[in-house]
Amino acid sequence: MNPTNPNKMLWEKGDFTQIAAFMRESGEALVGSLGVTPPLRALDLGCGDGTTALPLAQLGADVTGIDIASNLVEAGKRRAADARLERLRFHEGDACNLEGVGDDSFDLTLSVFGAMFAPKPFDVAKEMVRVTKPGGRIVMGNWIPNDPTFVSQVLKVSMVYNPPPAEGFVSPMTWGMDSHVVERFGQAGVPRENISMVKDTFHFQSPDRSPAEFIDLFRRFYGPTMNAYAAAEKNGKAEELHAELLEVARSQNRSGNGGTLIPATFLRVTVAV
Repeated sequence: MNPTNPNKMLWEKGDFTQIAAFMRESGEALVGSLGVTPPLRALDLGCGDGTTALPLAQLGADVTGIDIASNLVEAGKRRAADARLERLRFHEGDACNLEGVGDDSFDLTLSVFGAMFAPKPFDVAKEMVRVTKPGGRIVMGNWIPNDPTFVSQVLKVSMVYNPPPAEGFVSPMTWGMDSHVVERFGQAGVPRENISMVKDTFHFQSPDRSPAEFIDLFRRFYGPTMNAYAAAEKNGKAEELHAELLEVARSQNRSGNGGTLIPATFLRVTVAV
């Protein structure tokens, strides 16, 4: 894999495990809603350190987690070892080109806020369809552009402070639009009637970390937000950016005890292969 791949550099820049710590309960709930019944071979694409891969394996699935960031792959391996999950493996790989992964390998291909960030969405759809068995399914969780809830607003605010994207850049948020989802899987050979989409809710939660502490973690560890702060600092606008993000987190926090409980709406896509 090209070591200068900008997507790899972006996700290795920080330490997404710090953000993922707020996502564990919702990751487990999402996996619990999938109706997993072993034996089942599952791929978790853009898996991070295993927020959905671990609960999948704990339900008895045979799970392969693939992520572009080597630091997150290593963190996932440590979590799997600590949980003694022998049916869970983590590998480094690119969602645009699942090199070495055979056709029709998985009953379930899952990607929750992962593959949406890969730079070639039509290739991502094609690869997910290719590695999923006929009769299997693909499930994606994708953030929605301009949605008023937390993550979409954090990414929208951050984008204002970042320099213009490179020519040919396709926004990850387009994965949150029905028409793009249908077009991408359509080009991969999936008929429209095999694709269903519903809005769902994810929660970022921690009983002992405040929204201010949560935003500080985004500033220090979440690649896209780190880039926005770096660009804002050059223009003397870092505190302005920080104040905007803090307002988003505080206004959307539902915790009444000083902790963090922030809902975020996403598009849940299910594809019958």
